[in-house]
Amino acid sequence: MAAAAAPDLPARLLLTRPRAQADEWATRMAALGVPTASLPLIDIAPARDPASLAAAWAALPGTDLAMFVSPNAVEHFFGGRAAGGKPARVWPERTWAATVGPGSARALIEHGVPAARIVQPPAASDSLDSEHLWPELVRVAGQDWTGRRALLVRGDGGREWLGDRLREAGAEVSAVGVYRRTCPAPSPEIAALLREALSEPQRHVWLFSSSEAIGHLDSLEQGTRGNGPPADWGRVLALATHERIAARARALGAGHVVLVRPDAAAVAAGFRMLSGSTLESPT
Repeated sequence: MAAAAAPDLPARLLLTRPRAQADEWATRMAALGVPTASLPLIDIAPARDPASLAAAWAALPGTDLAMFVSPNAVEHFFGGRAAGGKPARVWPERTWAATVGPGSARALIEHGVPAARIVQPPAASDSLDSEHLWPELVRVAGQDWTGRRALLVRGDGGREWLGDRLREAGAEVSAVGVYRRTCPAPSPEIAALLREALSEPQRHVWLFSSSEAIGHLDSLEQGTRGNGPPADWGRVLALATHERIAARARALGAGHVVLVRPDAAAVAAGFRMLSGSTLESPT
């Protein structure tokens, strides 16, 4: 068992998403009474090939499905539609916009995509992932994708499973990388927060939404450790938004990992459970 934080030292939720998304999550968690601190484990940079983004926009009217892997994919895709002073385009009537997360769906709506053309897993799904999105794509567009075109809008990789299902159903699948994920160079403040979180694990609950971010955490910890002892990962308390991410956290050695849906209410409930009076080791 792991003892929870003392009453005079309240626990904090560590937001490991890229900084822009972490700021949004901080606002949502504050509304639910959850204190947070931003410790971004991924940096987002523009793609190196803007010509491919322009080509994707040019081909969009003939595309049946555009699958956005994240809010970052939405922002960088739409950020490139008016490049070179060209006017913004209207979302094509024939094109479905798909995503697995409510944050991406909100971003699509903010950029003018009609809600009726957005496909995502049902709100009550056990998990928000490609596996739960695929039945919805079959429902709205049918099982046979022969002759249809699908575009994966992503960073440097991602959603290969969904691309494979679309190809098996007969679709012509292409992908455009609109951003790059990199390991951040920690500022002195972030390095200090990392050391504090690992030295006082009972006061911090990590929110992991990316397996890649966990890999960066391992690298950052080694880089900021100095001559100190290695981190005691077994005392880390973590929430993970997908089973694959939870498995990566356990592989790192995190002692307490709880699987939660990637929405604010579920994260708040998981945070309160992990920062309670006593923690039982998970089965």
